[in-house]
Amino acid sequence: MLFPTDVKTPNEQKSKATPKQIQACLEWLRAHYPNSKTELTYETPFQLLTAVILSAQCTDARVNQTTPALFAAYPDAAAMAKAPIPKIEKLVQSCGFYRMKAKALKGMSEKVLNDYNGEIPGDLDALTSLPGVGRKTASVILNQAFDIPAIAVDTHVKRVSNRLGWSFHPHPDKIEFELRSLIPEKDWSEINGLLILHGRRICKARKPLCEECGIKNYCAFYQPASKLKA
Repeated sequence: MLFPTDVKTPNEQKSKATPKQIQACLEWLRAHYPNSKTELTYETPFQLLTAVILSAQCTDARVNQTTPALFAAYPDAAAMAKAPIPKIEKLVQSCGFYRMKAKALKGMSEKVLNDYNGEIPGDLDALTSLPGVGRKTASVILNQAFDIPAIAVDTHVKRVSNRLGWSFHPHPDKIEFELRSLIPEKDWSEINGLLILHGRRICKARKPLCEECGIKNYCAFYQPASKLKA
């Protein structure tokens, strides 16, 4: 195995990445993942928020199989707010944790309808006031639905940024703020998609494909096979 997944790095350790190294990584990532937008299927900010809530501990592919019927029945906040929770549960059951997610969708829709005239707000504080919406989800909505620079830290972003030495923090919020300090704001809108796709396809959790990775020389933990055999 080329990646020492059991290595523990002190939380207080500062980023080892330089601006030049980060830009080199971004250039490679852009070249290999030219379409770094979310893989969730949606038409409106409400539908995107619904899909992101459903995607918790669930694959985007599964969510995309689930949302057509859900959106056909409840295409907007007004319709979802009036829906009986058991009917929402039945439609989202395949996404896992369906009772919790149905309750969050119902509560989110009611608050959007009552407090924001049925429109998803394009503001971080307003978004995080909605049931089922944390900072990560809010950042995805700002980024993807409103084209507002934001960095959302999910498990892939956390893992890849840790391995590249961009941030060694275990907490997503701290990782976000460190990435914001390291990465130019003009790049925030695409960094999530780039790191997520790289985490899914190359920098996998258990068996990263290190020898296929074009940015392995910038990785804080990468060890060539020849060195491991020595």
